[in-house]
Amino acid sequence: MLALGACADSDNGGASGAQPSGKHGKDIAFFGFAKANSFSAATFEGVREQARKAGGTAEFFDPNFDAQTQVRQLQDATTSGRFGVFVIQANDGTAVMGAVRAAVQKGIAVVVQFTPVGPRYDTVQPQVPGTISLVDVPTENGKRLGRLAIAACGSKKLKPCRVAYLEGMKTLPLDNARTKAVVETLKSAPDVRVTAQIEGGYTRDSGRKAMQDLLQAHPDVNVVIGSSQALFGAQVVAKNRKNIVYVANGGSRQAVKEVRDGRWFGIPYLAVKTAGAKAAELGLAKARGENVPAATDVSSLAPGAEATRDVIVSSGIVGEYDE
Repeated sequence: MLALGACADSDNGGASGAQPSGKHGKDIAFFGFAKANSFSAATFEGVREQARKAGGTAEFFDPNFDAQTQVRQLQDATTSGRFGVFVIQANDGTAVMGAVRAAVQKGIAVVVQFTPVGPRYDTVQPQVPGTISLVDVPTENGKRLGRLAIAACGSKKLKPCRVAYLEGMKTLPLDNARTKAVVETLKSAPDVRVTAQIEGGYTRDSGRKAMQDLLQAHPDVNVVIGSSQALFGAQVVAKNRKNIVYVANGGSRQAVKEVRDGRWFGIPYLAVKTAGAKAAELGLAKARGENVPAATDVSSLAPGAEATRDVIVSSGIVGEYDE
């Protein structure tokens, strides 16, 4: 329990004296990718607001992108008996399966949010019986990134078009599945060449380093794909390369503005805070004994699954979080 408290960000002062809420409680444990990740932080804001509306609380358990830490946090939170609902963004969907299964067996309403829990990264359906799935299918996300990059190539009439992918983290199975989908989609276009695959990560610093390596090896690159965090770092390195076109994975206000202002070509847009609120809503409803959909695709919660400038302007998308 000391470890549990140390890793939690609570909206009730750490809840050190909180009483167990039971399986039908209104308190939510949120297991995000990392507290420092703006995407997870925005998701948590949606979870917390929805919990408060229901008269409950929410706590953020921070594994800092470490799968085994996340497993231990899940186990500790299940044993504590303090939460009626879990919302989990799995760093490793297979590593957490046992802990998720144990939570379901204890009567906790578990919402698998954004990333699948299970060995498959190509389906929205729950892979642990009894869980609720509210995910962005990684392979579909990868296909969207690939299609946007192909469209970016077409917009510049480049033949051949040299595309580099600053993939997320090679240690994460989800990222590997997404990378495979990106590359396969790019290779389906006859005039597109996959020039490089470099780990770009999810920070500006990692993006800067990746772009330095990329430009040193491939100064003639035309299109660069990466997380929005990485691309904000990458474009600083390539500030004098006005001919490079960017496709970002992320829907922050800043990323949306880059596309709207024409500096980036497009993003697969997701309403992140809305998705967090939806996850909490579904989990709380199930904890009350209500019937809820077993599976929902996150991309269905907002327009703009493949958001270019025209889509963003016409839909009025502005983003729901800051980088």
